[in-house]
Amino acid sequence: MPSKNHAIVQTNLILALSKIAADLSVLSELTIDLETGPLTPDICVYPELEVDWIHDEIRMSDLPLLVVEILSPKQYLSDLVEKLELYFAAGVKSGWLVQPSLKSIAVFTPDMTSTVYTAGELTDPALGITINLDDIFG
Repeated sequence: MPSKNHAIVQTNLILALSKIAADLSVLSELTIDLETGPLTPDICVYPELEVDWIHDEIRMSDLPLLVVEILSPKQYLSDLVEKLELYFAAGVKSGWLVQPSLKSIAVFTPDMTSTVYTAGELTDPALGITINLDDIFG
C-alpha cells in the first residue's frame, strides 16, 4: 500500500522529470500491457505522446523508455526487482528503484546492473537525463 512518503517522492519525481524533459511524457500509475501480463509502474516516461481527449487508453501497448518503482513500507524489494526484470525483457530501456526510507534511487540497465544514488545528481545513461536528488528528497 502506498504511503505519505511514497506519494511525496512520486510527486517530486514527476515534477523533476517534467521540468527537465520537455520532449518526454511523464505519467503516473499507467498500466502497460506486457506479454507476461499487465503491470503498473509508479511512474513511466515515454517519448512525447499526443493527447486525444476523446479516445482514452486504459492500457498502453507501447513501451515506455523508463519505469520508476517506489518501494512502499509493506512491500518486498525482491517484488520490484522482479517487475524490473519483466519490463526489461519486454524492451524497456531504463528502470529506477526508489527507496524513500534510504533516500536512494538505483538506476538499472537492461542487464540488471545498477548504480545507486544517495546524494548529488542522478544521471540516467539510457535517457541522457540528470536530476538532483535534493529535488526529490530535500
